[in-house]
Amino acid sequence: MLFLWQSCMLTVAKDLLEAEAVVKAEERDKYLLDSCPPLDLPYSREELTVRDLNIKIVDLRGKFKKPKLKKVRMSADAMLKALLGSKHTVNMDLRSNLKQVKKEVKEEDKQLRDVGDWRKNIEDKSDRKKMFDS
Repeated sequence: MLFLWQSCMLTVAKDLLEAEAVVKAEERDKYLLDSCPPLDLPYSREELTVRDLNIKIVDLRGKFKKPKLKKVRMSADAMLKALLGSKHTVNMDLRSNLKQVKKEVKEEDKQLRDVGDWRKNIEDKSDRKKMFDS
């Protein structure tokens, strides 16, 4: 029973606080309208800062010209030496690490190679069709 009374009191207090906050906001707006005339600015403060920053960016772009880069042919070893320094020795010969694998030729592949001209296959198939027709 006590809990029920407490919850009712809390809800009433909450409603009173919300109503008081609304009244305070209305009083504040009324005071500002009476004492301060409204300002008519063409742009907000944020828009002005964005415009200023855009102008600064355009100014900086105009001052510097991008140099044309030259194509440099450089091997992978030379590039790694330039990046890592002369102390590190890096070997980019990756083919030496690969294993040698012998390719086994399957019988099916041999038959496909032996077929050769595709016209022979068509002629053979046409002969089979004649056999079934008769």
